Amino acid sequence: MKPAASSWVYGLAAIGLALASPAIAQTANPQAKKGGTLIHGHVSGMDHFDPAMFCTTVQLETAMHMYESLVMMGDDYSAKPMLASKVDVAPDGKKFTFTLRQGVKFHNGKTMSSADVLATMQRYAKISPNAPVFAQVSSMEAPDANTFIINLKEGSAVLLDVMKTPCFPMSILPAEEAAKGARDITPIGTGPFRLGELVKDSHVTFRRFDDYTADTSAPGPDGFAGRKTVHIDTLRYNFLPEVGTRVAAMQAGTAHLADIEVEQIDLFKGRADIVVEKVFPGCMHTIILRGDNGITRDVKIRQAIAAVVDTEEMAEVSSSVTRQNASLLYPNSPFYTGDQMKPYYNEKNPAKARKLLQEAGYKGEKIIIHTNGVYAYMRSQMLVLEQAMKAAGMNVEMRVTDWITNANALQSGEGGWNVSMTGYCSQPLLGPQQWRPLIYTHTGLTNLKDPDVDGPYGRFFTSFDINERKKAWLEAETAIRSKAYLVKISDAGRAVAISKKVGGWQPWYAHRNWDLWLQ
Repeated sequence: MKPAASSWVYGLAAIGLALASPAIAQTANPQAKKGGTLIHGHVSGMDHFDPAMFCTTVQLETAMHMYESLVMMGDDYSAKPMLASKVDVAPDGKKFTFTLRQGVKFHNGKTMSSADVLATMQRYAKISPNAPVFAQVSSMEAPDANTFIINLKEGSAVLLDVMKTPCFPMSILPAEEAAKGARDITPIGTGPFRLGELVKDSHVTFRRFDDYTADTSAPGPDGFAGRKTVHIDTLRYNFLPEVGTRVAAMQAGTAHLADIEVEQIDLFKGRADIVVEKVFPGCMHTIILRGDNGITRDVKIRQAIAAVVDTEEMAEVSSSVTRQNASLLYPNSPFYTGDQMKPYYNEKNPAKARKLLQEAGYKGEKIIIHTNGVYAYMRSQMLVLEQAMKAAGMNVEMRVTDWITNANALQSGEGGWNVSMTGYCSQPLLGPQQWRPLIYTHTGLTNLKDPDVDGPYGRFFTSFDINERKKAWLEAETAIRSKAYLVKISDAGRAVAISKKVGGWQPWYAHRNWDLWLQ
């Protein structure tokens, strides 16, 4: 069905929201001071800074200080202009014309043009795990230095929502860097910070980019978009995987900010110099079953694993702020499927699991759980799952590695693992379009070509009727859940310890360090 021009009123209103409604103008605070080094006690290091290739929180929370995209996620999670000053969408949804902000500088001093945007997008479409979102692109053009155009084969109702993603972000690189292969780039962006130094297993630093070209049309910061003002000289992340070490750093004053666990909150009671905030939502705890590796190729084996999951017990051992929720989205999403997903949630049914194992002809083949020793909530919940699986008669091997190894295996499927878990952070906030790249990559659906998932997901991306899109997502999630590619555990928040020396801090799903200062 061809959409009327009015079909784009909502999308265009969203893209202009940063200009139309005021953001919190933290920069107006007369107490803001310039200078100093802000130190995070960070849970993990990172192994690369290629934005087209990263999707973990530890990577995006650091690297997004260097990089920016044409549109980015605002405080309300909608698409907001960043390197684009405006976006014009054709009535049939097939042509998206981006007018670029002029005079934007890269960290190497080069002025950004549409040639850089075109080269970046062409690279992204070749190498990113999220490249399938460009499957409907017929061509991309840079007709002049300040204009970039995307032409689609079919109209899209979600392209701008897809482009705002902080997961495999479409960050603009200089054209000469965009010519390089995956993970081979020199980290050069347009963001308010530039890379200082990275010392493996120790720290990474970012320096204020004094030639940063702020979006002066926006009144203040707005999620990853808006007007960004940097007061501090240096941003430093010290890699402190153990929560006890992060707590000690906060108590000793060697860190200004750190994520902690629920059990540690009481350790800061009575401290006049530190405040602890509970931030919700944070990340959604989810079990991943690899559908293209070994024994879990069998749907009945996956369903048997799902049947033993006790979400309440797993949430209890997670040391996180949690809420029970059957859906892969939050209740305020127009695509929320809470009640419909209850048959696949918190089953706690070992008898069902044993029956499914028998039907599958299971003969004690090894089932490999892959987790990590960095995120205690993952390891603890996987230990609970391991015991439940063994009690139902499954032969389980637990492998514990570092987080980088675990995260890379989630993307590649390497190591022959069958079961893992992670916290999905931006996906449940941003909707079904953001779930697709990670669901497909982590579960092996990219290789499986399951028509029960592929068909409805395709309709979701191409339909302009919101009710049809809701139906399509319900069908896709039902297939994903009933076939046990993903098993939902709980919604989770985060507990953050903040030194009162830090001014301007605002709770959000990700840490942002522009518009902060040291008292």
